[in-house]
Amino acid sequence: MKKKIQFVLLTLTLIVSLWQCSDPTKNNDNMAGFLQTEDKMIVDGSGNEVLLRGMGFGGWMVQEPYMMLVSGSATEGQHSIFADIEELIGTERLETYHQAWLDNYCTEEDVEKLSILGFNSLRVAMHYNLFTLPIQEEPVQGENTWRDRGFEMIDKLLEWCAANQVYLILDLHAAPGGQGQDANISDYDPSKPSLWESDQNKQKTIDLWRKLAERYSDEPWIGGYDLINEPNWYLGEENIELKQLYEKLIAAIREVDQNHIIFIEGNWFANDHTGLWPFDDDNIVLSFHRYWCDNTTETILHYLQMRDKYNVPLWMGESGENNNQWYEEAVQLLEEYKIGWAWWTWKKMESTTGAYTIPKPQGYDELINYWQNGGEKPDTSFAYDVMMQVAENAKIDRCSLNGEVVQALIQE
Repeated sequence: MKKKIQFVLLTLTLIVSLWQCSDPTKNNDNMAGFLQTEDKMIVDGSGNEVLLRGMGFGGWMVQEPYMMLVSGSATEGQHSIFADIEELIGTERLETYHQAWLDNYCTEEDVEKLSILGFNSLRVAMHYNLFTLPIQEEPVQGENTWRDRGFEMIDKLLEWCAANQVYLILDLHAAPGGQGQDANISDYDPSKPSLWESDQNKQKTIDLWRKLAERYSDEPWIGGYDLINEPNWYLGEENIELKQLYEKLIAAIREVDQNHIIFIEGNWFANDHTGLWPFDDDNIVLSFHRYWCDNTTETILHYLQMRDKYNVPLWMGESGENNNQWYEEAVQLLEEYKIGWAWWTWKKMESTTGAYTIPKPQGYDELINYWQNGGEKPDTSFAYDVMMQVAENAKIDRCSLNGEVVQALIQE
């Protein structure tokens, strides 16, 4: 009964908030200006403290195998997912499916719902290949061919965020070449040079961030730039190579953008900041991630000490994949110490741990079984229809709200 009452209250909140959002007198301009750092806090342009409460939009621009229920077959990230799909339906139909997925997963309605539910920020996980070619495909080696698709997607997303007063944080989730050996996260292809094994990939990463910063330098609803998601590569005991790349990225961004916060993640899934600090920049935030750990002060004490030592704000940029009690306790711990957060993830297939569940379409299990176990190859038309239904089911109105997840995160 208690759960039913909580769900009814959440539904009523949604209805009231939708009515408020329809008010044409609502002011959507960011009168407070750019987010920035002030000592150990993130503040708006008026100096008011801002506690970021956000969701990560993972699975949109970067499909991770576990989100698509294909961890058993697609062991090397998005490119292996697409290779399996392409083997069944061909290159042209793969592109049709992928475009439908990109169109459907994130829409204006998604951002409206995000805001209505009480979140004030969105961390979008970007794949570099939506913005520029891989180095292996560049017509002229060492130069950049820019793709409109990724930039146009961010343009639309930013427009929706501004209209709903949501800060948009750009997260380079899959960097050129892949920033870590965990291919599920970085889409790393071990047959090609990683980010750390190629100066060309490093330069492309620098050029991409400069391009993004130049494009969005005057946009106050951009909450900041999360430079590299969860590096996981041995880079020396002091992470010297990571530090050097970060310094180059910061310099490139500051050539064109003095306005926005830069978020710095440590090595080994964001959490090893050894050798990285300090940085010669006064608008920078230390970011860490939290999975499967106790919700005690001791588990974040190291970051609290770094906050004091380097006089920088903290941001917990990714957490989730746990139960609602853990979520509630984690948020309480973070907010006790005035640490903003972003949860993982907005929606994925057959999920009870994210905000929304994407329903698994009929016939998808047959494709999964073939990819994982082989046997008789599914009919091309059948496989294509199933994959297009996967994309169709990514629309927010076809997804189910996990209300208790939201209640555990937004506790007001």
